[in-house]
Amino acid sequence: MERKLVIAGTGSGVGKTTLTIGLMAALRKKGYAVQGFKCGPDYIDPSYHTAVTGRVSRNLDSWMLSHEIVKEIYCRGSKDADICVIEGVMGLYDGKSPLTNEGSTAEISMILDAPIILVVNCQSMARSAAAIVKGFQCFTPTIQIVGVIANKVGSEGHYKIVKEAIEQECHVPVLGYLKREDLIEIPERHLGLVPSIERGELAPLFDKLADLVTANIDLDKLIELSSSKPVTFNETLFPSIPLRAKVKIAIAKDAAFNFYYPENLELLEAYGAELHYFSPLAGEALPIDADGLYIGGGFPEEFAEQLMRNEDVKASIVKKISAGLPTLAECGGFMYLSEAIIDTQGNSYEMVGLVPGKVKMQRKLAALGYREMTGSTENFLLGPLDQAKGHEFHYSVFEPKEDQEIQPAYQTKGLRGTKQEGYLQLNVVAGYIHFHFASAPDMVQRWIDECLIFKSKELMNGRGAPK
Repeated sequence: MERKLVIAGTGSGVGKTTLTIGLMAALRKKGYAVQGFKCGPDYIDPSYHTAVTGRVSRNLDSWMLSHEIVKEIYCRGSKDADICVIEGVMGLYDGKSPLTNEGSTAEISMILDAPIILVVNCQSMARSAAAIVKGFQCFTPTIQIVGVIANKVGSEGHYKIVKEAIEQECHVPVLGYLKREDLIEIPERHLGLVPSIERGELAPLFDKLADLVTANIDLDKLIELSSSKPVTFNETLFPSIPLRAKVKIAIAKDAAFNFYYPENLELLEAYGAELHYFSPLAGEALPIDADGLYIGGGFPEEFAEQLMRNEDVKASIVKKISAGLPTLAECGGFMYLSEAIIDTQGNSYEMVGLVPGKVKMQRKLAALGYREMTGSTENFLLGPLDQAKGHEFHYSVFEPKEDQEIQPAYQTKGLRGTKQEGYLQLNVVAGYIHFHFASAPDMVQRWIDECLIFKSKELMNGRGAPK
């Protein structure tokens, strides 16, 4: 048997993240090695998990990835862990479609045969809380809701009423509660999270949540309920023996660029890439011996002035990309390669300038959702018959330079139809999409092959001879 739990909610805003972090922190204080996972494509919540547990948290997404790959990612991540805590996304049954469980927390729980703890916002209700839990139990009877945590209760007396109603009508234990007055405000989950975690500033928050959870939730019962069948899988994603490093791929990694699925980086390494991390924000130039470049998402707009001032960094990127460096720039990376970022006050900050156009920030969400991507003949990562899956989430819009035609990088398909998107030129694939390489591992091999070609040309032109 192994120990794992899904922390699911009746909807967004019921306190899943607060409770998940508190549980992780409390379990660590009890001496458990805790592995965190997040359902769906979110980058921010896993950053909290990683900070709390000391282990890299991973995304489990049953729309972007096959069920077998979800199992493989879970098993790789959970190795040597005492207990796995899987934070859900939105409500338990919310996913890709309103008509199925596809891509939902419920589907992840079924794929992994994982018990569910349902978090219920009990504010301003008593017996009605039991009706809510009963509805979630009956909606898909095959799932395992093994316990409930009552959130936002008004008092201990209120909690006892809710507990009695749920346990009588739903026949599952209510494991504890958090009061409305106890709720701790988690810092807004955007860019500020990353540097604050790196500086250890959130440690007092984690400690306080751990103490609240320990005082008000039956951890021993929760651990008992986490016992479940081990997950088994057929290894399909990673080669059984990683290939020897053949090329060097530079990864932009700092507070401005930090949205990377761990598997994306691990797949690059497994297929023969040595990863070199550098910080454009800190003024670190692109490594001169890089054979490829990956600039992930993040929040470059928050550091636009600092990025603008680092002229040497921008010049190093222009020089290498102009020579044909195989490059993938996702969302924040795409913004950075543009001519400028314009903030909501109208201030303009010059960026790298390789993508002919400017990025304009706006206060409303510009795009959100899953995407299926099909490439083109000129796209070195995705050909016209290749497909990959990813996610889009941003508040900015790209405004191409007037009178200059932009060659799109790929065709995307989402809820609102199909359209051409991104930018393609000079071995650069750039756009707002965050790819999950595990949805199309062949693109990793193609990238490595393209890097080898570039490396060979560079060596012939005198970059330096291999030792």
